[in-house]
Amino acid sequence: MRLGGYVIHGNNRDTLGACLEGLLAVCDEVVALDSMSTDGSVELARSMGARSVSRPWQGYGAARAAAMEALGPCDYVFYLDSDERLEPEALKTLEAWRKSEPKEPVYLLPRRDWAELDGHRFRYRTEWRARLVRRDVAVWRPEMIVHEALPRMRAIRVHAPIEHRFATSLAGRAEKEERYALLWAVRAYAEGKRLKPAALQRPAHLVRDCILHGALWRGGLDAVRLAWAVANYHAAKYRHLRALRQGRFPELVQAFGERRYGEVFALVRDGRLV
Repeated sequence: MRLGGYVIHGNNRDTLGACLEGLLAVCDEVVALDSMSTDGSVELARSMGARSVSRPWQGYGAARAAAMEALGPCDYVFYLDSDERLEPEALKTLEAWRKSEPKEPVYLLPRRDWAELDGHRFRYRTEWRARLVRRDVAVWRPEMIVHEALPRMRAIRVHAPIEHRFATSLAGRAEKEERYALLWAVRAYAEGKRLKPAALQRPAHLVRDCILHGALWRGGLDAVRLAWAVANYHAAKYRHLRALRQGRFPELVQAFGERRYGEVFALVRDGRLV
């Protein structure tokens, strides 16, 4: 069984090396899809043995599709984000998975989100993510600008934890959640998704992460503050969707409709809309 791997990165040299170490240890081929970085990430990827491919940023769906196109023939695809890494035990589990003659379309791995807030490091939550995907169903489209999850399919769990550097500051995480909420809403508006009560989303997700996922017991008040910032994503995306239906953000609607996805990201990133 041949396993291909990829990572999408920009200026992520500080975390990219550890990410690539895991991919290169378990995959037969690794593509590092670069979004025009300037910090030496491309040189690092090449020096470690990954094949670097550069392209202007057009969103996550386009980047994942480009990475798939760059990969050679393989049976399954394994992908990590540039701020994720694998510990030795996870690598052993993945090697055993390779030898098990897998057949299912999707395998889920636990991703452990770590917070590092003013010297306080704790595990915020663990979520199961589709990261091992059979090549024939690993299909992403450019319009998946940020909510790029594959369609639901039969999936089996593989206990090979992914360690994710999730948050290093409350302000940075809150800003990212707000941007991603607007990006989600733009696509949702184009697809005609229905509204949900925005006011209910934030407290519901706060309880989910603090209590059901156990963040409160591991991180205390810092976990509560982080959960409040993270939960804003779920409320903000429906606030933005309502605003779009009321005629706001016409530049975003037009750019998305014309498939100018890089411009959509630029408008949101520059802070002119949020």
